[in-house]
Amino acid sequence: MPVVNRIAEFAADMTAWRRHLHGIPELGLDCPETAAFVAKRLRAFGVDEVHGGIAKTGLVAIIEGQGPGPTIGLRADMDGLPIAEATGRAHASRHEGRMHACGHDGHTAMLLGAARYLAETRNFAGRVALIFQPAEEAGGGAGVMIGEGIMDRFDIAQVYALHNVPGFDLGAFYTAPGPIMAAVDDFHIHVQGLGGHGAMPHETRDPVMAAVGIAQAIQTIVSRNHHALGDLVVSITQIHAGSADNVIPDTAYLNGTVRTFDPAVQAMVQDRMRAIVAGQAASFDVSARLDYEVGYPATVNDPGRTAFAASVAREVAGDNRVIADAGREMGAEDFAYMLQARPGAYLFLGAGEGAGLHHPQYDFNDEIAPIGASFFARLVERAQPIA
Repeated sequence: MPVVNRIAEFAADMTAWRRHLHGIPELGLDCPETAAFVAKRLRAFGVDEVHGGIAKTGLVAIIEGQGPGPTIGLRADMDGLPIAEATGRAHASRHEGRMHACGHDGHTAMLLGAARYLAETRNFAGRVALIFQPAEEAGGGAGVMIGEGIMDRFDIAQVYALHNVPGFDLGAFYTAPGPIMAAVDDFHIHVQGLGGHGAMPHETRDPVMAAVGIAQAIQTIVSRNHHALGDLVVSITQIHAGSADNVIPDTAYLNGTVRTFDPAVQAMVQDRMRAIVAGQAASFDVSARLDYEVGYPATVNDPGRTAFAASVAREVAGDNRVIADAGREMGAEDFAYMLQARPGAYLFLGAGEGAGLHHPQYDFNDEIAPIGASFFARLVERAQPIA
């Protein structure tokens, strides 16, 4: 891999940083230990400014280039997941019930590697804003940072991010212009019936049967209310009811996720879900409440910035290892908020074989850290060359 030589020289340091972070996963906006480690490294590298306490534990660090120019933003997410780790690695999580199961430890290490190189060389004009963000997995930390004004405060003109992908060729990149990841909403349905003896269902208003009816009817939103060639996912992921084989319970609960790209489709799903929940509740003589939570918007890449980022990726990975029109997928990402605020691009970086994201046996592949760091570094140098 044609990684930057200087970055290759400190690849072992990046591995050490990443494995330290892997052992201390933190959740949501509460990433103080991670943020403190990042800030200490950045100051040791000699960055010009470190601003903490953004979105509670987020950081923005500034590196000044040579001469005037715009500011380019590079983002890494820092938070982990509430999953018990099962890797058995020496650097496994020391925080019970938490782990870096999505590789945010690696994303942070890659951006730290780019920061070290850029602070040493400063072979660019303008400034770099290094954005270390908490709460990607839950809490929308990117949106919180945007709400606290980082784009205007640091005069960021464009912004980029990477995410590792197990199962995709090691060191290969893929992305797409326009929509690349879906908007994500959650829904919670609470059914209230009248419980009783399982042998005397006629004396009850059974919430279990109502929940089953609601779950089945909701699936018709995709199959009967939406064009068959369009992108839409509606998934029931939880049903909870009852506690004994001879008791009909009073209540039942359903939960799930909705993934869309078109705001009109998103609105249609909400309308149909409200109608289905109300109609099924009436048909089973129970009451039901739908709580629909609008989440992260769709992640939409700027076409011009995406083409530029793909050209930089080709410098690092080679022409045959970059797919610039890979299409979109139904996962979601809160970097969407940053792309709503400024043009930029989100790319995926292949991590080779290994357990998938959000799996208890997942571990970030340290071989790709110098590749990701080199991409970030070259991106800055190509976007903002010295006059």
